[in-house]
Amino acid sequence: MAITLRAGSTVMFTGDSITDCQRLESEDGLGFGYPLRIAGEWGLRHPDRPVTWRNTGMGGHKVRDLEARWQRDVLDARPDVVSILVGVNDMGWHSLDPQGYVISAEEFEAGYDRLLAPLAEAGAELILIEPFLLPVHGVVEAGPVLIGEKERSAWRADLDPKIQVVRKLARRYGAQLLAADGMFAGLGATAGPEHWAADGVHPTPAGHAALAEAWLRLVA
Repeated sequence: MAITLRAGSTVMFTGDSITDCQRLESEDGLGFGYPLRIAGEWGLRHPDRPVTWRNTGMGGHKVRDLEARWQRDVLDARPDVVSILVGVNDMGWHSLDPQGYVISAEEFEAGYDRLLAPLAEAGAELILIEPFLLPVHGVVEAGPVLIGEKERSAWRADLDPKIQVVRKLARRYGAQLLAADGMFAGLGATAGPEHWAADGVHPTPAGHAALAEAWLRLVA
């Protein structure tokens, strides 16, 4: 059953750079990605149901980073709906950075669960967006290193169990699931993966539009 957004509802988007999308440089604090597109489309369709939209995404953040700021940035706002997209920075490519960050699927699940439990207790509605990785071609830049297709194949092996975790948690908490990885796989088969995310991770304008359209199908 779709989530019902009522007049006066507060919707919180949070996660990593895909959600952040330069929000601190934007006039309304929503950034320039899918949260802005969602807010704009909702306002166009439902002028009689104004909603407060907030974005607390931060570039580079992992589950543990969200957990460290969860009370201040999310719980204290008492949102009615919380939309979360996190996991790509918990993927294996961070093992290549100087800090050598690695997190198992089990640790990822435990940390993500600690984010969701207090929201469920407070009665917030939840939308969980799968992390995703598109099979772009050639060499792309990922943080301080250049990554080829061989490395991205290893990322996929690390990410797939974490996508399964997000699906499992959506079932556990009765959350709406935006199956973004499968969605982009299908879209990439038609227009090519680079059309949706040039580096395989960060959506293009078309990719953000696809996320926004899929998100809006989950609410009524």
